[in-house]
Amino acid sequence: MFLSERLKGIDVFVMVADLGSFTAAAERLNLSNSAVSKSIARLESRLGTRVFTRTTRRLSLTDAGVTFYQTCSAVLADLEEVEQALHSEQDEPQGRLRIDLPAAYGRLHVLPLILDFVRQHPGLMPHISFADRFVDPVHEEIDIVVRIGGPDAWPSGVGHRYFGSQRLVFCASPDYLVRFGTPLSEHDLEQHRCLGYSMHVGTISPWYFKGRQPGDMERRIMHPHVAVGDGEGVVMAALAGLGITQLPTWLLQRHLDSGALVEVLPDLATEGMPMNLVWRRSRENLPKVRALLEYLAARLTPSGSLRPSGSGA
Repeated sequence: MFLSERLKGIDVFVMVADLGSFTAAAERLNLSNSAVSKSIARLESRLGTRVFTRTTRRLSLTDAGVTFYQTCSAVLADLEEVEQALHSEQDEPQGRLRIDLPAAYGRLHVLPLILDFVRQHPGLMPHISFADRFVDPVHEEIDIVVRIGGPDAWPSGVGHRYFGSQRLVFCASPDYLVRFGTPLSEHDLEQHRCLGYSMHVGTISPWYFKGRQPGDMERRIMHPHVAVGDGEGVVMAALAGLGITQLPTWLLQRHLDSGALVEVLPDLATEGMPMNLVWRRSRENLPKVRALLEYLAARLTPSGSLRPSGSGA
């Protein structure tokens, strides 16, 4: 079947689905009710399935219709945005943009950058979500993703830019160290109260130690005195003097700078998971995606501090 045949009726289908009415869609498209009805009938015949469930009171999408609508609406939105970009002499970023960020790092260090970018480009309409799980931008139709960790090889259709590895340090509050002493070796940690990150119920994130060979890393599960399912929550427990923890500097730096937390065993500080800026290649040439990628790439760092404008990524 020719591509032109597949495209027939898509705009009518999306309009009917959006408005929930053949009559309303006909008025919006300046067509007759009969023309809209015939267009949907031809589409269903071509697809070999019903896309709408019709009753005397309401019109709703079938399961197949929902699946088809998600793709068709995305295609029409992309076409509209490309047309806007082609007609824009200044290539101004505008329109909807889906972004997904890691929870704590995203809130503390990426979200402020995005909000600043939106202030500069008010035509941009970002939809921002937060998750610490792996995200496939292509499968989940997300334009830009920031991730800590990830696969050794990203899926096809995905571009990515490594901007560093998070640095992991051990720390505790001065009050805790006065009461329980400062550990002087790796083995001393076993005698201290540890604060852990609870990834899921009953699952504790391991601590990382340098291996025997250069570049090697050992993972050990410590038995925490307190486990919290949020990085900022673990920091709060450390600030409250409840124990020693291992966390990335992007989460701790301001507390280390103020003296509210103190680094211990600095020789055991190590590099943690890689940090990447990730995007859908099929969308990278849209002005809104390209501009925000360039903005973030110039500023994201593993420490969380902002790289000066104009410096390399």
